[in-house]
Amino acid sequence: MEPNVRFWIAEHQSFVRRFLQWTEILDPTNLVISIEKIEKSRQLLFTSDDASRPDSRDHRVQEAWKRSLSTVHPDSSKLIPVLFRPAAFLPFMAPMVFWSMMPARGLKSLILPQVSLYAYTSAFNIINGNASYSRHPVEGLFLGTGAFASSAFFGLIPYLAQMKYPLDNLLIKRALPIIFIAQVSGINVFASRSFEPVRGIEVMDKEGNVIGLSRRAGRKAVRETALSRAVLFGTSALIPEVFTYFFKRTQFFLKHPPSLWSMKLSCTILTMGLMAPLSFSMFPQVGRIHCIRRKNLAGKMLSKQILNLNCIFKEH
Repeated sequence: MEPNVRFWIAEHQSFVRRFLQWTEILDPTNLVISIEKIEKSRQLLFTSDDASRPDSRDHRVQEAWKRSLSTVHPDSSKLIPVLFRPAAFLPFMAPMVFWSMMPARGLKSLILPQVSLYAYTSAFNIINGNASYSRHPVEGLFLGTGAFASSAFFGLIPYLAQMKYPLDNLLIKRALPIIFIAQVSGINVFASRSFEPVRGIEVMDKEGNVIGLSRRAGRKAVRETALSRAVLFGTSALIPEVFTYFFKRTQFFLKHPPSLWSMKLSCTILTMGLMAPLSFSMFPQVGRIHCIRRKNLAGKMLSKQILNLNCIFKEH
């Protein structure tokens, strides 16, 4: 069995343990791990008796799990491209969210932030999504293009509406982009991973043996990932706006107006730094569904959901 899948099945984690695990997986230093080190870590997980226990106290085993979980796709057992590993999520997304929430000063400054935000988000969701079903590369390309284009269009709606119909109510004016970024981020997951509920994803029995594909498991995985993304982006956009509202009323801002943007960027990075592991930890990486097998034997199956990262990202 793929070590990463074995880890999440054996590790009956509470929310707190999942959160702590994701803080390690999202560590940006995981982006610079060499292929040689990853291969050695994977070899250790396949051969070491201690690796069969996720709670092993052996430092080498713990480090091997960290490297494997943060760099290898749990379905395909292939390396995740560096730019789309879980550890790359915060360094890329925090500046993009900050940029996308800035007031537009022209059509170019309006379109580019939305395009960059949803182009990366769509690619991240597809690459880290469940890969246990058959999909032609061309299908993935068209799927990603459609998800990106539709998400970018919907993301532009509140700004285009404000340009044509100026709003006097400041609360509504700032709340609309927050609501849209949360909703569109969730919709983007449904769009970029729409094959999973249609074709189904692999499900396993208690021993880890693959017994077939389940569309219900696919719907569950996508639904939970979409909810976690909506919480992540909505909160990451809301909290900096709230801090900005009160910061503008301080004497420090009146004396140093340019400090507003550095404060807002710092707040966005800190908020996403907390919300990323929190949102990826909302749901277990391996979920359970009740189903009936073809032989009419009722039982429980395990469904692989890739982060939350969140596939095993897989979600996520």
